Amino acid sequence: MLQRLYFRARFTLVIIQSNEEERVLHSIRSACEKNQRACLTWDVADFFQWLTSSNQPLPTARDALTALEQIEKFDPGNQTVFVLKDFHEVWNNPQIKRKLKNLAQRLKYTRKTILITTHTSRVPEELKDETVILEFPLPKAEELQDVLNTLSQNSGVRTHLTPLGKEKLIQAALGLTTSQAQRVFARAIVTDGILDDRDIDLVTEEKRQIIRESEALEFYPATYTLADIGGLKALKEWLRMRELAFSQRAREYGLPVPKGIALIGIPGTGKSLTAKMIGGLWHLPLLRLDVGALFGSLVGESEERTRRALHLAETIAPCILWIDEMEKALAHGGLDSGTSTRVFGNILTWMQEKSAPVFVVATANDISSLPPELLRRGRFDEIFFLDLPNHEERMEIFSVHLQKRKRLPEDYDLELLADRSEGYVGAEIEQAVIDAMYIGFNDGEREFTTEDILTALKRQVPLSVSQREIVAALRAWLREGRAQSASGSLQE
Repeated sequence: MLQRLYFRARFTLVIIQSNEEERVLHSIRSACEKNQRACLTWDVADFFQWLTSSNQPLPTARDALTALEQIEKFDPGNQTVFVLKDFHEVWNNPQIKRKLKNLAQRLKYTRKTILITTHTSRVPEELKDETVILEFPLPKAEELQDVLNTLSQNSGVRTHLTPLGKEKLIQAALGLTTSQAQRVFARAIVTDGILDDRDIDLVTEEKRQIIRESEALEFYPATYTLADIGGLKALKEWLRMRELAFSQRAREYGLPVPKGIALIGIPGTGKSLTAKMIGGLWHLPLLRLDVGALFGSLVGESEERTRRALHLAETIAPCILWIDEMEKALAHGGLDSGTSTRVFGNILTWMQEKSAPVFVVATANDISSLPPELLRRGRFDEIFFLDLPNHEERMEIFSVHLQKRKRLPEDYDLELLADRSEGYVGAEIEQAVIDAMYIGFNDGEREFTTEDILTALKRQVPLSVSQREIVAALRAWLREGRAQSASGSLQE
């Protein structure tokens, strides 16, 4: 454990950041017992308590300053660890802050260590040079399996999990704390008294609700397929070739884990839909990172939200992290004291250095807001440009949306529709189909026709006309050879 390394290195002030205090304390106790170190805890409710077994009398302290004074005086005759719970509530007090800094300096020459457990990573500037901040990781699959085994061994619980089902159930719970996983597993059991493969969906749904509470992340179900997207031949081919990229067979063959792709282009061409489709194609969890939701009003809050969201994605890995409209990270410009630049920098650094199998799908509409370092080779495996759909792609898009609404594409003149919809993006074509349905529905609920779709198309002003200059600039960017066309063949 990392705590043991810090003990041996004689760090005197260690801050452990986690929302799982019970699990942190259990880990500290295990580390102390293994290293034969005494351990006491202190908090504002129960004051000093032994965490490890001891017959020695406890020091007395009913406030934080007295507790620090007692730590300095306390001499049990062996190496001692003091755990201060929720000390972030008081460490901004000038007197306590000064005393804590004095202690951190003086204890370097003793066999005492102070550990502070807290949920926040914000540390007073005066203490940063004296402290080591340890981020306590979320439980791994082995720990979650122990939780599941403990629950399933209780009398009256029937377990009908297949080995593969058990593995998938644990995988579905990754990203939850121990307490959250315990509640989810217990709920699955009490629902019908049986723990079986059907509970995988229940755990996944529960995790979706918990992830939503992280503010910046949203869990998407893998319900989209290649058939839900028209066109984008080269992009689909690229994704198919990497369908097994996260498998053990790929590792044994020597293939590296894919880093991700950037989807740049005209709004409405299917960037978001593609991100959703990759989760279904590769059968991996899809997390959407809302960059705009990362920004908070408190100092350091935005950076902490960013770190927490990225760490959660790594815990759930292998997964897909969809960073939607990445240019939003710089939308605040210079009006936020550099917060947007730091958040964007944190994301870029993580993308470059991450070792967890997290496949990043970054989408952007406004390339003028993106710095060159984002789109350089190394951060992404490929950069795709999603252009206005060509004739063949428009036919395919019409076919997809007609089938989606339980109509037969052969009942419509797709060639004519594709001819008349030149310059329209996929979202506009979908809206034309919907508008045509309204025309038919309000005309005696008759079946809508090709003519109705053509009428709907005429009523629209496509993006290629209303934002002609922006679209032209985007297409010029592709012609400069800065990206791979999502529509053309990979050999182009």
